[in-house]
This record gives sequence, C-alpha cells and structure tokens, in this order.
Amino acid sequence: MANYKPDLSCQSKFIPIDFAQQIIPGTFEYALSHIVDKHLDLSTFDKWYSNDKNGAAAYPPSVMLKIILFGYSRGLVSSRRIANACETNITFMSLSGDVQPHYTSIASFVAKMKDQIEPLFTQVLMICDREGLIGRNMFAIDGCKIRSNASKEWSGTFDELERKQAKLRRASQRILARHQAQDSLSEDEITHDLKQQAKLDKSADKIKEFLATNEEKLGSQRKPVKSNITDPDSAKMTTSKGTIQGYNGIAINDDKHQIILQAQTWGSVGEQQTLKPAIEDLKKQLTELGTPEALCEAKFTADSGFHSEVNLEFMATTGLDAYIADTAFRSRNPLFKESETYHTEQEKRRLKRSKGRARLFNSKDFYFDKKKNECHCPAGKEMWLSVKNIETAGRQYVRFSGYLKDCRVCPLQKQCMRKVPTKQGRQVQFETGKTTKHISYTDRMRVKIDSSPGRREYSKRLGAIEPVFGNITVNKGMNKFTLRGQEKVNTQWQMYCLVHNIEKLRNSLH
Repeated sequence: MANYKPDLSCQSKFIPIDFAQQIIPGTFEYALSHIVDKHLDLSTFDKWYSNDKNGAAAYPPSVMLKIILFGYSRGLVSSRRIANACETNITFMSLSGDVQPHYTSIASFVAKMKDQIEPLFTQVLMICDREGLIGRNMFAIDGCKIRSNASKEWSGTFDELERKQAKLRRASQRILARHQAQDSLSEDEITHDLKQQAKLDKSADKIKEFLATNEEKLGSQRKPVKSNITDPDSAKMTTSKGTIQGYNGIAINDDKHQIILQAQTWGSVGEQQTLKPAIEDLKKQLTELGTPEALCEAKFTADSGFHSEVNLEFMATTGLDAYIADTAFRSRNPLFKESETYHTEQEKRRLKRSKGRARLFNSKDFYFDKKKNECHCPAGKEMWLSVKNIETAGRQYVRFSGYLKDCRVCPLQKQCMRKVPTKQGRQVQFETGKTTKHISYTDRMRVKIDSSPGRREYSKRLGAIEPVFGNITVNKGMNKFTLRGQEKVNTQWQMYCLVHNIEKLRNSLH
C-alpha cells in the first residue's frame, strides 16, 4: 500500500523571509518595481506633505504606487482588498517593504492623483518608446463601458426623481397611517415600521437635497437626460450584458504593440463628443514624445460610434489618414450580404422587437405634394410643416407633423404610432432633392472606406484596440471603478491603462 507524506498546506509556519528574493526577475511585479524605483520621477508628490519637522512620516509614493498598480493587475481594485493583501500576501509585503497602509490611505492616494497621473503616464510611454514599442503607423480609438461605484436605481431626470421622491413620501405616510389606525401592534412590528419609515424619509430627503443643489443635465439636443444622485458624473449605459451605471473609458492605442497613448473617461456624453478632445490629447502626448509630425503620417481608425459630420470635418484638419465607419458600413459590404452577421446588433434588436407587431405606416403611406409642399396622413388629416429644410449627408428633406388633437383621437392611431401621443403628433419627413453646394465629409468618407484599400485598413481596427479592453477588464479583472466623480474615476482609468502598458513593457523585455 502506498505511503505519502502528509499535506501541510493548510498549516501556518514561521519562516525567515528575504523580501528582495521574493520579487523574481521576469515577473510583472519585478518590472513594476524596477520602473517605479529607477525610471519614474516622483518628486511631484512631495508638495502633498509638509511634515519634515512636525507630524507623522508619510507612506512613500513609490510604495503606494507599487502596491496599488500590482493590486490592480491582480484584479484587486478595492482599497480594502489591497490593504488586506499588504498584511497577508508575501508579494505585497515584499513590494512595500512590509509597510501596511490603512485602506483609507490607499483610497486617498488614488483620489488625489489627478495632477500626478498624466506625467507618470507620459514617463512610462517614453520608456515604451525607447524600447521600440510604439510604431506610429496606425492609431485606433474605442470606448469600454465600465461600472461605477453608484447604483442605477438612483438615476433619472429631474421629473422622474421628483416622482420618486413623492412616492417615497407616500409610502412613509402609509406607515404612519397604519400606526394611527391600529393600536394593537406589537413592539417588534412598531420597531420594524419605524426603521422602515426612517429609511424612506432619508431616501426622500436625499433626493430633495440633490434636486435643490444641482442643475439638470442636458443632452446634445438640449433635452433633459438622466442624472445620478450618488455619482452625478456617471451615466446609464447600455452594454452587451445589460444596462449599467458607469463611465465610458476612451483609449487611443498604437497598433504595433497595443500601447495605450491616450486615456480618458466620460460619463453622460456620447462617443461622438469624445473624439475631438481625445485627438487633441493624443497630439500633446506625441509632442511630449518628440514626434508631433506623426499625426501627418499615421492612419487612424474608429468605429461608427465616433462617426458624425462634425467629427469627420475635424479629422480633415488633423492630417491623420482617418478611416471611420458609418452605421451602414457593413450593410454595403457584399461579403456580409449572405452572412448571418449581416444585420448589426441594433438591427437584430429592432427585428426582435418588431416580430409579431403590425407594420406601422411609413413615409410611403403619407400623401406628399412636392409642388404645393402639403402633406396628408393616411387618415386624410392635414399635417403642418414643422421643419422646412433639413440637410443630411448632402440630401435635403422637409418634415411634417400631425396635429396633436387629431392624432389623439385618430382611428388609425395603433397603425401609425407605438404609443398614445402626449406631447406631439406623428412626424414624417420627405426627401426634396440633393444639394449641389458641396460634397459632405460623410460622402467622402463613405467612398473612401468602401474602397478595397479602405476596407483593408479599417479591418485592422478590431485587432488593434479590442484586445486592449479584453486584457484590462477580463484578464486583469479591472472591470469596475471604486471611486466617484469624473476626476477621480479618470485617474483610476489611467492607472488601469498604466498597468496594461507596464505589462507590455515586461513582455517585450522578458
């Protein structure tokens, strides 16, 4: 019969540890420790402290950077988990020299780094450049939606939040009315109800204070958008895994070794609005690296989320050879016509929603007299000209709207509108002709990206930028933000990207 030595892995053991021997060459922690100690200028942190004569000694910035970035690389994005690892994990102990900062010190360090993170980010990029990891042949931009430290249940427009506040007040009043109507409630029931009432009142007061001290957010079309009480800078975002309350982490990387050159987070703005500031930051970064002329020589790719006439016009001024797809790019590609992936995800969702529904009236069902500029709906009601001249992608349109009083009582309402109208009647627009004033930037980009060379260049985008986000959120587990507010979250996102770049450096030298 076989005889094996006992397994003692569950037991503790006191052994002498040489911390220097625990950081093994070739590992991420070795590269991190070497870069922080030998290559980064951390003197900007000195202005945080004036304790040379009085006060307790501060934790060295080098130690804090090591344990935070190493924690992030292992998916420990919570300051509590990093602090606990400094007490129990030998690698964290070795990186910190057995310094064990409190979790509040770790969180405070990250929260205050908004002025220090960009210089550190640039210094690491300079090391990457010296090692030949930045090719400057093609840049790619994309966004990664990441959960914030806020609940989406506390989101809404000001009207929605006011209704929620009123609902909470009514619930609180119902509890009070129950007590007044029933004198025979037990002590436990009374205690439970009082706690519940206090909770409801506290939530209602929280909404009331937010509405009184904040201004309502407006979208790009100057219409109210949802605000979040816990983190007003964050926004509700739709992802492949559902709706989240979070931020969109925008990054521009170089295609040679997928080094991230620019990183910024955005909350309530769409991706289209992030392109210009991202390109301007990229230009500054390339100037810091000593190659501002790279913008005039490199190619640039972006998906349809960044496509707009304004953005294309701006890109024409940068000198970049841009390839930015529009929403109909794939539908024009003959390779996708017979493919199961011919429809975009948006089209699939639309088809799924419309399955089983009756077809709604479209513009072909409306009577439009181009000469008289008059329009009648399928029910024969006259519509009024709401917008006389709309120009989109080199084409001109007019828009007509139904009178609200007619649409509300129309017998064909269910065939014309999905919901009962409350603010405006049915709208429909008709093309009136093509403009000959100029060829739009959208038309130029459509011709460029539909060509064989254009499709070939754009096809490189997926392999350039998508693996970056996969590495950050999946491989490294940096898939949520623990801080609140645009500046603090932006610092954390840049630190996530810093971990990615340091790992690329380590892989190139290993």
